[in-house]
Amino acid sequence: MTASTDLLATFVARYPAQPATAFWRGIEIEQLARAFASDGVGLDLGCGDGILTDILFKRIGVTPRLIGVDIDPLETEAAAAYSFYDRIHTIPAQAIPEPDASIDYVISNSVLEHIPDLEGVIAEVGRLLKPGGRFYFTVPAPGFHRNLRGSILPGVSRERYLADLDKRLAHFHYLSAADWRAMSARHGLALDSATGYLDGKETRRWEHLSRMTGGLLHSLSFGKSRPIEIQRALRIRDLQNRMALPAPVASGIAKMIACPDAPDSDDIQSCLLVTGHRPRD
Repeated sequence: MTASTDLLATFVARYPAQPATAFWRGIEIEQLARAFASDGVGLDLGCGDGILTDILFKRIGVTPRLIGVDIDPLETEAAAAYSFYDRIHTIPAQAIPEPDASIDYVISNSVLEHIPDLEGVIAEVGRLLKPGGRFYFTVPAPGFHRNLRGSILPGVSRERYLADLDKRLAHFHYLSAADWRAMSARHGLALDSATGYLDGKETRRWEHLSRMTGGLLHSLSFGKSRPIEIQRALRIRDLQNRMALPAPVASGIAKMIACPDAPDSDDIQSCLLVTGHRPRD
């Protein structure tokens, strides 16, 4: 499933220094917006700066009531500008100061793969969700590594390339649908679906864009700084949080970076949209 042109342009406008991220998010947010079917008070687990959440719910067409959680104080400071957050906690997601069974739904978009103690986070989701409450996670899956082209530099093994990429991206997990089903069950949750997205051609398009942007910045720092740290040092993140590219410019860039080819015939997908619920007693 490719991103719609208008959604991709929206992400390009809001993430002007991150075309690879805009490309990836455009595809997965289309998936998430179509699957979302909840109301009430939601938990935005890994809310970041709030930009993605703003785009998501505008796509869905509702104004949410959310509690934000993120470990990064610079991100939560930016997220506080959005009025749809009732409150925001700058803390790890394993111990969220909210009552048991007080949340109607949990959304976590491209966050859980970055958390080493994933069991603790899913246990907290199980504690916080009301009976019947739902969760929506987007995460990379085992197919991500398979779909990558690999290093363009001579003498770099595929194993080294993948290890270096995971370090740059801070990816700790690539769980399968079966893994998610088992982990959910361990914490009183039930898996409803695990839908794949980001096919091989799309993954390699992201990889190409990433080489020229975040990957290049990472290389220029000799692997010592993550792209977000470099973006902050250059004040790019501050600029991104204050303004967006003009729509005609963003639309033009979106057309250039969109994947022009037909969907990959290979059924291996790089990511999963994982949905489920807490069963009623």
